[in-house]
Amino acid sequence: MKTKNQLLSIAYLAVGSLTFNAANAQNKFIKEGVWRGEFKVNEVQVPFNFEVKGKDAEHATFTLINGSRRDDFHVQQIAKDSVFIKMNTYDAALVAKVNDDGTLSGVYKSLVPNFKGNFLPFVAEYGKTYRFVEPAKEIQSNHNLSGKWAIKILSKEPVADQIAVFEQKGNKLKGVFLKVTGDTRELEGIVQGDEFTLTGFSGPSPWLIRGKINPDKSIKGEVGLGIYNNVKFEGVKDKKAELPDPYALTFLKEGYEKLDFTLPDLNGKQVSLSDDKYKGKVVIVEIIGTWCPNCTDQTQFLSPWYKANKARGVEAIAVGFEQKDDLAYAKYTLGKLKEKYDIQYDILFGGIADKKVASEKFVALNKMIAFPTTIIIGRDGKVKQIHTGYTGEVTGKYFKQYVKKWNKELDKLIAEPVPSTEVALK
Repeated sequence: MKTKNQLLSIAYLAVGSLTFNAANAQNKFIKEGVWRGEFKVNEVQVPFNFEVKGKDAEHATFTLINGSRRDDFHVQQIAKDSVFIKMNTYDAALVAKVNDDGTLSGVYKSLVPNFKGNFLPFVAEYGKTYRFVEPAKEIQSNHNLSGKWAIKILSKEPVADQIAVFEQKGNKLKGVFLKVTGDTRELEGIVQGDEFTLTGFSGPSPWLIRGKINPDKSIKGEVGLGIYNNVKFEGVKDKKAELPDPYALTFLKEGYEKLDFTLPDLNGKQVSLSDDKYKGKVVIVEIIGTWCPNCTDQTQFLSPWYKANKARGVEAIAVGFEQKDDLAYAKYTLGKLKEKYDIQYDILFGGIADKKVASEKFVALNKMIAFPTTIIIGRDGKVKQIHTGYTGEVTGKYFKQYVKKWNKELDKLIAEPVPSTEVALK
């Protein structure tokens, strides 16, 4: 295991050595195939799996594996024995050294300028396809966790209840935790005896969920997001468990019918919802951040939908709140998002990633509860629907319900005639 100073030096090398000539004949590169890695989070090992295809950085794809989910990343050679793997739209990277014995060692590190947060060291071994325990060493499960669970977060401060949906086959477990602000993405896990573990790493900081099954079939455990937000929970199986209505959490303050904001686009041009471009159109306002995985999942849904429907009289605006209150930085991060998802609608910069700041920019809203928040505006300029958070495809019926309601509402609003006052202005 590398020392902290050695790991930090690798990380700093990654940030400062991007001009390295990858054609160096002595380069050592990650071996093609499946790997098993382990993050060290507060003295706990958090396993993850990935696959590498391609024999050098120029041709390689690095793929993170989480159950049925696959996330692909590019690899950059930054020294003859070191690689840099940017986490796509997230301003973070895996920085690793290819050791003489073929293993990898390195860190997962934020790339946000002047960010003084912690980093996560990791090691990885080639050819190990399991995630938690070697197959011959697995312990038989005493329970089957398949189903829906009502999850209560144990906290001094009031925290909304959550839902977990699990599917177990033998020892193998997969699932997702849902809360009003979004979901954990797909988690992969194992049940051994009376204990279970789930992990997930798809680019943002890794998830770790550990728990025990009680004699009365209830569960208890701890949820951790990398080095942040470690909270304890209790849960009972409940097929009727539901989250609060995401369409009722964020709403307009009394006396408001419309939104009104003016914010810069990525080139600094001021854009207002009252601009002629949006008059008489159905407008979707998406409040996001590139650091937010549920936001990128929402963008992945909205971008192709917009391209398929923009000729019907609909526009969209993404307002990004980023990890640094700087337009040049936002142009970089939001520009990466635009490039990856081929976004063809306007992207504006709202400011620093803070719910209080977002609430100040959108004064008509009761409060900013979650990134993302999606607001649908009718042709008359009035707000018709506000959805808090986002539930991705892994949530199954919740995602299908969201898409069904989305299309029904948008089809209805698009079918409405342009108000006569807007027709006269054109």
